[in-house]
Order: sequence, then structure tokens, then C-alpha cells
Amino acid sequence: MNFVKFLLFFVLLNVAGVAFGQSSAELRRRKEALSREIESLSKSLNQTKSSKRLSLKQVKTLNTQIRLREEKINTINSEVRLLNNQISDNSNTVRSLQSQLAKLKKEYAGMVLFAFRNQSSYSKLMFIFASRDFNQAYKRLKYLQQFSAYRKKQVTYIQETESDLHVKINELDHNKREKSSLLSDQQQEKQTLGKEKNSQSKVLSGLSRQEQELKKELKQKQVESARLNRAIQNAINREIEEARRRAEEEVRIAAAKAKAENKDAPTAKPLSKGSSILAATPEGAKLSSDFLGSRGDLPWPVASGIITEGFGIHRYGENVTTENNGVDIKTAEGSSVRTVFSGEVAAVQNFAGSFAVLIRHGEYFTVYSNLRSVSVNKGQKVSLKQNLGTVLTDPNDGTTEVHFEVRKGALPLNPSSWLAN
Repeated sequence: MNFVKFLLFFVLLNVAGVAFGQSSAELRRRKEALSREIESLSKSLNQTKSSKRLSLKQVKTLNTQIRLREEKINTINSEVRLLNNQISDNSNTVRSLQSQLAKLKKEYAGMVLFAFRNQSSYSKLMFIFASRDFNQAYKRLKYLQQFSAYRKKQVTYIQETESDLHVKINELDHNKREKSSLLSDQQQEKQTLGKEKNSQSKVLSGLSRQEQELKKELKQKQVESARLNRAIQNAINREIEEARRRAEEEVRIAAAKAKAENKDAPTAKPLSKGSSILAATPEGAKLSSDFLGSRGDLPWPVASGIITEGFGIHRYGENVTTENNGVDIKTAEGSSVRTVFSGEVAAVQNFAGSFAVLIRHGEYFTVYSNLRSVSVNKGQKVSLKQNLGTVLTDPNDGTTEVHFEVRKGALPLNPSSWLAN
């Protein structure tokens, strides 16, 4: 019975250890990824600080750096909490092993004393021959054999328990050292975060002084955004109208065929309204369903990047706000832009030196803009992760960002909930 308890006890320890190792490794990988992203943003900020004039992109980069720094601190906090739990578990395990070891040694000492008192062969023989009958003698013989075997097993249990106790004590010491190191990292990150927030405060003060210039920049940004949005809306409307025209043509052809064959015209189903007409065909319905099923698992439109401005309305300072129908992703200069899902190119737009590509996935669309060059044409079928072109690098501040959108029909959706983490 004791052996079964020990076995179950150590199995549970191993399962808990594996779970802790997986969680700890995931947090460590996330922390390292955040460190790389923060370092990349720091280099970008150092390049733009040489410019005397502030820009919205510089502010976006600084805000993103602060957000990532806060996320890194939260990740460290999660690591510390995980280690606290592990330290508590290991402390309980050490106490339990010490108690079990003391009990085993006490039991073994009792057996050794009993064996010492009955160590002579004569005593053992007398114990057997004093039996009432043969059956009792056989049982006493088996008892002596089992007693001897149990003594050997107890020695093994004691050795294994001492070994496991030594391992757990070492793990406990390692956990405590690791926690101390994490707390030191946490303190350093908080100090750096404080400096970055001070820098952010100075930048926002600078924004107030340069409000007129920023308003001009913002107005230009809004004009470009409106042009892109109109182009997307028009292209999607054309896709909807074309799908409706094809559906009406199919109904007309079916009616004409029935009339030529002197048959009753088939009952025409009412045409779908809005963008749902794009999923009216089996192919369109499947593509829409597959795209919707990939929500949260879509690959990023660039191999590596950082979201510097998310979906929705954003405020910079007191009087400067922007609205983003997608996300802006900072990436390396010369990076390739790729499709996040298979589909068909619905439009390729040229905006005086930069390009935007609209891809249809049934009723859904993805938008890739701020491209320096494109390698696809309207009507072309594209596959997952197919190259669409190269991201444009802003010649004024050296930033390289791709703008990415997800839409259901013309309705903008938050791309962050569609892209894989």
C-alpha cells in the first residue's frame, strides 16, 4: 500500500513539473520576443530623434514602446507568480518527503531491531517448528521470506526518497535564485518605463507647441485615408454589383431555357442583399466560411513586424485624433507583403507613388496598402502567403509600415482579432 502511495505521489510531482516547465517556457519566449520588439522600436526612435520636427509616427512608435514595456512587466509578474506557486509546491514537497523519510527510517529501525533479536537460524527454525500444523508452518516460512524482502524494499524506498528530497531541495534553491533575478529585472524595467513615460510627456508637450504643423500632417493623413477608403468602397461595390449582375443573368438564362422547352420557369429565389450576394455561389460560400473559420489564425501580412497603431480612434495630445480602419504594422525596410488567405485580387490602386491591393475571400476582403511596388494584377487568383509586393519606406522619417485591413463587405473589422498571436 505504501508503495502505491509513493508511486502516485511522484507521478503527480512529475505532471506538475511538466506543466510548470511548459508555462514557464511560454512566458520566457514571450518576454524574449517583447525584448526584441522593444529593441527594434528603440533603434527606430534613435533614428527619428535627430529630426527637429516631431511626427505622428514618432509618437506612435513611442506609445507602442511603452505599451510593449508594460506588457513585458506584466509577463515578468506572471513569471514571478508562477515561481511563487512552484516555490510553495516544492516547499510542501520537501516537508512531505522529510516526513516520509523519517517515517521510513523509523519503520526500518524497528525491523532491524526485530531482525537482530531473531537473527539466529535456531530462533527461526523454532518459530517454524512451533507451528500447530503444516499449514501454519508454511505460512510462518512465507512470512519470514516476505519480511526479508520487505526490508530490502524499505532500503530502496529510503534511498529513492533521499534522492528525490535532494532533487527537490536543489529545485527550490534554483526557483529562489530565479525569482530574485526576475524581481531585479522587474525593477529595472519599471525604471526604464518611468524614463519612457517622462520622454512621452515631453513629446506630447512638443506636440502642443507644434499643433499647427501636426494638424497639417493629420489633414494630409486624413485625405490619404479617405482616398483609400473611397477606393476600397468603390471596388467592393463593383464586386457586389458584378455578383448581382451574374446572379440575375443566371435567373434570366434559366427562365429562357424553360420557356424554349415549354416548361414552367423555375421559381426564382430572392437575391441576397448587400455583400452577402458575394457568398451566394457554392465557391463563394465555401471561401467565406473557410475565411471566417480562420479567425485568430491568419498569418501576418509581413514575416515580422510590430503593430504601431491599432484599430479605431486614437488621441495624440489634446487636440490631435486619428481613426484607423485597420492596423499599421512596422516592419524592416524592403520587406515583402504577403496574402493572409487565398482569394482573388479585386483591385490594385495607385496613390501617387504607393499602391494598395484589395483581395476578395468570398464575402470578406483584405486590404494591403503603402506598398512601394506590386507583383499581382486585378482578377488574379492568389494563394496563402503569396507575395504581393514590397513595403514603402517613408523618405522623410525612414519608417517602414504596411497598412492592413479586414472587411466584411465594406464594413471594417478589427484585424487584431483575425491575426495569429
